[in-house]
Amino acid sequence: MTKLTIESTVRLSSGYEIPRLGFGVYQISKAETKASVLEALRSGYRHIDTAQLYKNEEEVGQAIKESDVPREQIYVTTKMMSNGKDYDSASKAIDESLKKLQMDYVDLFLIHEPLAGANVRHAIWRALVHAKQSGKIRDIGVSNFNINHLEEIKQAGLELPSINQIELHPLDQQRPIVEWCDRHKIVVEAYCPLIRGQFNILPLQDLAQKYHKDPAQILVRWSLQRGFIPLPRSSKLARIHSNANVYGFELTSEDVASLDRLDKGTEGAISWNPIDAN
Repeated sequence: MTKLTIESTVRLSSGYEIPRLGFGVYQISKAETKASVLEALRSGYRHIDTAQLYKNEEEVGQAIKESDVPREQIYVTTKMMSNGKDYDSASKAIDESLKKLQMDYVDLFLIHEPLAGANVRHAIWRALVHAKQSGKIRDIGVSNFNINHLEEIKQAGLELPSINQIELHPLDQQRPIVEWCDRHKIVVEAYCPLIRGQFNILPLQDLAQKYHKDPAQILVRWSLQRGFIPLPRSSKLARIHSNANVYGFELTSEDVASLDRLDKGTEGAISWNPIDAN
């Protein structure tokens, strides 16, 4: 395996590179978002993940503008919900995000969930494709999409997503979705990579002691070594830094396997995980 560093990237199907570690801002208040993103950038993150639902796109944009890191060195993701959308409203939502972020383009725009049905999914996807063609978006993707949702895009003859962002951690590894994405060159991002602090798991505790790391760092490292893009989040400045301090050690294949064996399938999900929507 190529040595991982905080600068490591993976090439997407579009040809653009995405950093292997991201910083998520879900459930970080508007008041805390700016300071959190600035600290993430100081800690070496170059990939920020927000969404219209999070109501902090404006603060993310302000932080990036005020940071010492040039915009072109930061990979910015946002997302739109599907409910009530058609092609025109989806196109408008893209422009609204760009305005709030104070950006001419975003690196990645995702459909946040598949809940509104096939017709709406297709309408939003067409809007994303056209926004990409016009230069407003560099990569397009989805979140919480199951195989049937991805197959819809494929069967329609449309451009496949560059990314599928799903709940993914040792307790819920979503293996069928991951395998489908791997076969179709879709990179998988992992949200809830820290299992929302459910660290009282013996293999995890044992590994934390073995490597002299905290459980969160073990989980981020597991996700990286499995080839995913983890999106840890925190508003605590020390935790933001420590979640990125995962490059001075490497889990053995046996230790990765010990975490792999924790998989409970969908019973291990800890978030909304709406992958079974029609």
